[in-house]
Amino acid sequence: MLKACYSPRYYANTHTNSMEKLTEVAKIVEQKQLAQCIDPGMIEVELLKQLHRPDYVEAFITGKQPEASIQGFRDWNPQLRDAVLSINAGQLLGAELAMKEGIAANIAQGFHHASYEAGAAYCTFNGLALIAKYYPKKTIFILDCDQHGGDGTAQFTTKLPNLINFGVFGIRFGCRANSRNFTRYIHPKQGNFEQYLEALHESFEMIERFQADLIVYQAGMDCHQKDKYGSKWFTTELLYQRDQAVFRMAKQKGIPILFVLAGGYQPLEELVPLHVNTFIAADVTYFSDH
Repeated sequence: MLKACYSPRYYANTHTNSMEKLTEVAKIVEQKQLAQCIDPGMIEVELLKQLHRPDYVEAFITGKQPEASIQGFRDWNPQLRDAVLSINAGQLLGAELAMKEGIAANIAQGFHHASYEAGAAYCTFNGLALIAKYYPKKTIFILDCDQHGGDGTAQFTTKLPNLINFGVFGIRFGCRANSRNFTRYIHPKQGNFEQYLEALHESFEMIERFQADLIVYQAGMDCHQKDKYGSKWFTTELLYQRDQAVFRMAKQKGIPILFVLAGGYQPLEELVPLHVNTFIAADVTYFSDH
């Protein structure tokens, strides 16, 4: 069975549903026996200070305003702090589990817009770059399929020589290409799934070229056609096919993969099943007898 990092501490009451969805997804994947949830504990603050500007990290930990809320969550509180510390611990444990077992998950989001200087757009710390910082001798390849470009991760590719980012998105969000940050824009109205699949296949060519030790897959659901940021052609079935394509290629090439939930902005009753579908795709690909 898939191992997934999750703790009830991941929950935080915010003015969005981006933290609340984690608990709902965890509950369902355990009920459906799609994953075994493992509590990752809480990350050491010093590890975050090695990744981000230390005084920004300290401001978030202590609740010092305005920096503690600069990522967009209006009301900082200890529950939010502990959720973020637990989620980032899940990134490191999830990476370890994936490299050991071939695949793992962290039932988490809120990473790719955070830069060295500060958080942004509901991303407090960059848990994608964190893995590369923690494993400097491993080549970490981010396959970012959130609808928004990962501008924070793009910045970290210029700081961490073992970090590569490949983003497939419909909203650029200031994400610019460089020698280790690759961007593939698929138009939200005029694009199609064939273009998206072509980009995914290209990403795996890059993964082999860079001899990646670990793929971190941002399985964003904000590209869904009913999401306020979504692509009109991206149906539920096509998102499931996207997830299957990623998992099949990773398994076929024998490259460990850690996946996270990433973005999604629909009401929970519509959003949670989309994220659960990612776990179904992983189960079918890696654990099904068929």
